[in-house]
Amino acid sequence: MSQQATGSAEFENALKIGRPPNIIKLFPHSKALIVSGRFIDRGMIQKGGAICIASNGRNYFVIRGALMAAQRADSALIVEIAKSEGGAAAYCAVNYWNIARIVDALMNELNITVPVAIHADHYGIKSDADIEKARIEIPSMFDAGMTSIAVDASHLPDEQNLLASIELNKYIPDWAGLETEVGEIKGSQGLSTQEEALFLIKGLNAHGVFPDWIALNNGTTHGIEAGDAGIQVELTADIHKALEPYKVSGAQHGTSGNSSDRLRAIAQTTRTTKANVATGLQMISWGLEVNDYGNAILDDDGNFRKVKNEGVTEEIWAEMVAYAESRGLKKGDYKKLNLPFENKLLGQPAEIRERMARRVEDFVYNMMINVLNSGGTAPLVLNEVLNAGSYDPGPKVERIESPDAWTPEKIHEKAALIDSDKGPEGDFED
Repeated sequence: MSQQATGSAEFENALKIGRPPNIIKLFPHSKALIVSGRFIDRGMIQKGGAICIASNGRNYFVIRGALMAAQRADSALIVEIAKSEGGAAAYCAVNYWNIARIVDALMNELNITVPVAIHADHYGIKSDADIEKARIEIPSMFDAGMTSIAVDASHLPDEQNLLASIELNKYIPDWAGLETEVGEIKGSQGLSTQEEALFLIKGLNAHGVFPDWIALNNGTTHGIEAGDAGIQVELTADIHKALEPYKVSGAQHGTSGNSSDRLRAIAQTTRTTKANVATGLQMISWGLEVNDYGNAILDDDGNFRKVKNEGVTEEIWAEMVAYAESRGLKKGDYKKLNLPFENKLLGQPAEIRERMARRVEDFVYNMMINVLNSGGTAPLVLNEVLNAGSYDPGPKVERIESPDAWTPEKIHEKAALIDSDKGPEGDFED
């Protein structure tokens, strides 16, 4: 390992120049190297065939375990929370406005020296009312320590997705990592196309918006994966190839429901540099049995299988199950146990809390080293910071498209020519 020691000249210099202004203001004396998501993307690109885990911090133990794994693997890390998980109507105690404080405190406590980005995932825009709220919420989230954001207007028609993304970009700091999305995550239905992706990225480019990542509906679903359809690797590679002039990387959603072999193929054959892992880490922290890529295993009666003496105590797990049953929660809705049980889980004995985090650590470490190939990327990201001499490496691409060809009127005209199948209507939140 080549982990950077706290106190070395390179690390201290990176702390001085690499932390964005909002992070310095919030944590002026911190030794946590919290950076823009842009640097994480570039470090993965530099290694090649590497994907950074974006760990959805649905609870404290997931964040702690993921940070320990990143240090152990000498890997950069993204810690994120989505709007449904941690927005104004959250089902988790960790939210958009406290996640950076949790990460910073843990990094200092555990002497975590790898670079970490704080990402607002799936900031969903489904209506004009959402856009109005976003004008206030997005700045507030960066005030609270975000260093990266996914503006997800994929629930809207193509032209509205593009126009909302253009409008909201003015509220995002220039230095921040940026993810955009085309096509809701609906499994095998409503798969994204090259035409849709190019429309979004070209239109953004014309308006001076240069996303670091694009998320596609490439065959996965959020939550517990019922089947094994998973990521359409060839489709993903073809879309990434079409987007190559715009130098946008891929962000993979629904990772917990895909085999390790398929995830390795995504790392090796596409331009993906970010992979969200949410449901799997939640289940692992609780002590549930999962397969090698984090999908929960159910018994013959369709119930979760709790591993004895792993994760939470058997008594608390029984209480969680009883709570879920009393409210009619389906297995995919167990995520809603995070908020009512967070404080109870934090009140467990030290050895229980430690084994919850350690279980997450072991799983994430294996993913980093043996699946996503991000081991050893921490020094690469640190070097990107030092080479930039700033908290902002700048965009990867310049404006290619003409703004005159992408006025609102012409955007509507171009969108009308797109032949696409958005799939079924419904609630496809993460």
